[in-house]
Amino acid sequence: MPTSATSPHPSLQSIEELAAEEHRATADEFKAAFRNHPAGVAVITADSGTGPVALTATSVFSISVDPPLLVFSLSDLSSAAPAIRAAETVVVHLLGEPHLALAQLCATSGVDRFADPAMWTRLETGEPCFTMANSWIRGQVVERLAAGSSTVIVVRALQVAAPQPDSPLAAAEVAKPLVYHNRVWHSLGDHSAL
Repeated sequence: MPTSATSPHPSLQSIEELAAEEHRATADEFKAAFRNHPAGVAVITADSGTGPVALTATSVFSISVDPPLLVFSLSDLSSAAPAIRAAETVVVHLLGEPHLALAQLCATSGVDRFADPAMWTRLETGEPCFTMANSWIRGQVVERLAAGSSTVIVVRALQVAAPQPDSPLAAAEVAKPLVYHNRVWHSLGDHSAL
């Protein structure tokens, strides 16, 4: 055991100094690591007053239940980024296998994601919504944090449409949650349970 009064843990400053001296990960190395980390698939919609926008995201996750908060990252390269950054509210759609075409549509550049009026509606509060999603959450944007070439959006849930936990619709074999892994779409079910 050290007997000095100094902490055995390096300070934050010394960690940053060490990191500066070490090899810095390249963008390709970083992407390769996360390519092997599966992520749930969601579609984010918003309308900041210039018309509806949508994008597919694999960076959505909950960070608090009280208050109910979720986050997602928004690439500066996305055509929907300016409108979503400006929006006061968004709708986060959590997708299943039956919604693969929606995920692909909202991940494709240069297309009108709202061309088919049968696929979407507006909520009473005005936000565009794909109500066929397994679950969707309408929320208020409470924080926007610049992070490299992205913006991290923090959202407080205002309204949730989701099956109850004990409902057969919540079972993985029925919901078939959509997952993205190594540039391939997958679905979860009883077959994938360990």
